[in-house]
Amino acid sequence: MRPTAARLLNILVPVKRCVDYAVKIRVNPQQTGIDTNVKHSMNPFDEIAVEEAVRLRERLKDAVKSIKVVTIGPPKSAETLRTALAMGADSGIHVEIPDSAPSPEPLGVARVLEAIVKRQEGGVDLIIMGKQAIDDDLGQTGQMLAAILGASQATCASKLEVDVEKYVANVRTEIDGGAEELVCKLPAVITTDLRLNEPRYASLPNIMKAKKKPIEKLSASELGVDLTPVLETIKVTEPPKRVGGGKVENVDQLVAKLKEAGFTALST
Repeated sequence: MRPTAARLLNILVPVKRCVDYAVKIRVNPQQTGIDTNVKHSMNPFDEIAVEEAVRLRERLKDAVKSIKVVTIGPPKSAETLRTALAMGADSGIHVEIPDSAPSPEPLGVARVLEAIVKRQEGGVDLIIMGKQAIDDDLGQTGQMLAAILGASQATCASKLEVDVEKYVANVRTEIDGGAEELVCKLPAVITTDLRLNEPRYASLPNIMKAKKKPIEKLSASELGVDLTPVLETIKVTEPPKRVGGGKVENVDQLVAKLKEAGFTALST
């Protein structure tokens, strides 16, 4: 990751195809994972990242040279890229894996993104990505990528401003009990929180234009990355069904029920 000579920003936005947030998750019959024969869409946190990249261009105008989106996934993941392109990204990269391949782990994804960054002519100044994916909720890829690249990082961003002249990003991040303000020297990796923005809906004209925008297809082997998982999932099961509660008429009945359940009064 290195700045361009004219300090025009090249922005990279990784996106992921996930089971749609409105779908009820079910474990597959083999108990090896979830049933994926359902509706998929872009990871909501990644939608926020795409939206923020487009908003940066709207604010900074010509200071943003390019917005490129990248995804790792089966052939249908190209639909996710097209959605990002319709929102305002310029071009895409699809690192294609077979439908039968297991989902890449965070370190593998970070390695792929590192290889893509190194391939970009003019470098990458800013990587904006979701803080986590709603399918595995791991929330590790952004931090791993920043460490591998030796770049600045700010996670769970709820506000982002870029000073092109000073070549820094001013980020407000969500932390336990409040927020903190960070100044990150570019190049940097920023992960997005829900409070950062509300993604736009792509208009029909932009959806049509997105069909003509370029998508480069690559494989992990071309990038010199092995996506073989290092972790093995032994079994996936649904949580136990919740037992319904009961009503009591008065305090005496409540105390009796608590005693039946094994609760006793604390000694003073």
